[in-house]
Amino acid sequence: MKLSYYAITAVLVVLLSSNYVAAETLQQAWDIALKEDHSLKAVHETTRSNELQLQAAKAARFPRVSLGAGYTVLDDIPGAEVNFSGLSTQFPLAERESLSYSATSQLPIYTSGKISESIKAASASLEASQRFELGKSLDLKLNVAEAYVAVLRSEKSLQVVNSHVESLASHLDDAKNLHQQGMVSKNDWLAAQVALADARQGSIQMANRVDLNKSVYNRLLGRELQQLVALEEIETFEFNESLELLTNRAINKRYELLVLREQINALTHQAAAIRAESGPHLALTGGYTFQENQYQIHEGQWGVNLGMQWKIFDAGLIRDKASSTEHRAAALERQYDDLLTTIQLQVRQYWLDTKETVKRIKVSQISIAQAEENLAVNRDRYENGLSTNTDVLSAVTLQTRSQNNHANAVYDAVLASLRLKRAVSDL
Repeated sequence: MKLSYYAITAVLVVLLSSNYVAAETLQQAWDIALKEDHSLKAVHETTRSNELQLQAAKAARFPRVSLGAGYTVLDDIPGAEVNFSGLSTQFPLAERESLSYSATSQLPIYTSGKISESIKAASASLEASQRFELGKSLDLKLNVAEAYVAVLRSEKSLQVVNSHVESLASHLDDAKNLHQQGMVSKNDWLAAQVALADARQGSIQMANRVDLNKSVYNRLLGRELQQLVALEEIETFEFNESLELLTNRAINKRYELLVLREQINALTHQAAAIRAESGPHLALTGGYTFQENQYQIHEGQWGVNLGMQWKIFDAGLIRDKASSTEHRAAALERQYDDLLTTIQLQVRQYWLDTKETVKRIKVSQISIAQAEENLAVNRDRYENGLSTNTDVLSAVTLQTRSQNNHANAVYDAVLASLRLKRAVSDL
């Protein structure tokens, strides 16, 4: 009972400590970044703008109602002169000062497809914006994942460097003791000191890199740069699908291609909407108009008008504007074709990287065990005067290199799998 009490107390002390940071998973990092990233918020505002553009395009189909009012002052009373059987007479037509107001409504009946094409263009633009926003979310997740792995990699490298320092410090003690016993020259002791100083310098540099990588990671999550960071390790993802299946999935799902396709659709419909301006347009107009005038029998009038407008000649203005828009769509078609091959190459590269890193991990695991055995043998031989100081220092270097190679292979495998998942839009 007492042991349990002390255990609980110890846990509480650790949890309440200001230096304690719970290990953060990659999924948690993604959730925070997607919520806090300013660039993603900017993209969302663009999507919202396109939503309103679509609403505006649809609103063109409905009646528009307008109100007007005015007060008119003339320098003289308007009048008319009439001649009856040689007799000329004048009479007023309107008041010198008068009030007028009106309420009119206009409903488009036929626009040669301009409204419908404008709606399709706005809808395609919105679809492109939405897909772009989803794609930027994937880009952000990959950026966060790369920063996450960079922190883990640098922390592991720091561990390896510190282990290297410990090994050299242990060898320095051995060299010092053997020198004091007269078994080795002072040169061995000095060489071990130089190697240890060099390793400590590397440890300082790596610690600085760890701090910088954590600052980069914190920035992506919208945090203070100096905030403490503790991350969970990541396992590599296995891909059982063939390269062909992964490539086809990327072609069907990559937002870059989908955005370009929707942008092409939008420009195509915009060109059709522009061309529709040269066709006949019918509109129904109606409303009420009041003109203050005591000489007029009915000051207020209700009216309905069915009107048509048809631009017969405009010196090629509409045609050229539509053609210009169609050429912009054609340019995007060429970009689409180029990007398609780029994505195919990207998928192949990351697929090959995943295969390569798996092989490297297996080889590096074996080399670690061999390097550790080699170091142990050389240390034992050195203590017995059968090996040189250089042999021991080389063995320590080989051990450190094998550990770094294994760590890099592991984190390269993690990055390759993450990048491949991003390449096929499954991140």
